[in-house]
Amino acid sequence: MRGQFGNHLSDVQGFIARDDERKELVVALRGSASVADALLDANVLLVPFLTPGVKLPPKARVHAGFLAAWDTVALQITAALAAQRRLYPGHRLVTVGHSMGGALAVLAGVALLQLFTASPMLDQTRVYSYGAPRTGNAVFAEHVNSEFGARAFRVVHTNDGVPTIIPTSLGYHHHGIEYWQHLDPPAPSTTLRCARGGEDPCCSASVPSGGVTPAHATYLGITVPTPFCL
Repeated sequence: MRGQFGNHLSDVQGFIARDDERKELVVALRGSASVADALLDANVLLVPFLTPGVKLPPKARVHAGFLAAWDTVALQITAALAAQRRLYPGHRLVTVGHSMGGALAVLAGVALLQLFTASPMLDQTRVYSYGAPRTGNAVFAEHVNSEFGARAFRVVHTNDGVPTIIPTSLGYHHHGIEYWQHLDPPAPSTTLRCARGGEDPCCSASVPSGGVTPAHATYLGITVPTPFCL
């Protein structure tokens, strides 16, 4: 099973796939690829997480542009997942994305964990983000850490400047756990498992942001425009 979703105004796009071998329902979200995406990226105001059915700690704040992007596709995603979970209640949820898609994957994981509270396998929900910028403040980051722990995988490739392009001086804070591939090629020996708090000074936060560097376009040896990637 594979079904696409999207919104023409926000240009958020992605697909939901079912992997019966791994027993997973995977929500994949595309990264920035248009002017509309760039405008969402630039809206760095921190705002409450206002999505129907989702309640976060009172002081949790998230990136306004990313939240607006998520809200344009949230109903499509939850409706499709609800239908699939009725047929496959033993499948766990997985959200994944690169760049802005990685930030949306974090928001999606947080939202879906609450929206499907009556469903089994939620304690195995996983979030994978690659080259994602900071998505919220420290309270939001700690909420992600407390809800997902080691089931949230935040991957950074060498000197990719996007994960640190939104500075902590604006009130932002990364969630953990970061896996920093500090050298090429990708291998266990070139990848550090960083501190749970999210802003490990010995990992990618130690490299000043250079913006959208060449490292942002390649993760785990795969270039972003590769046809099977979305």
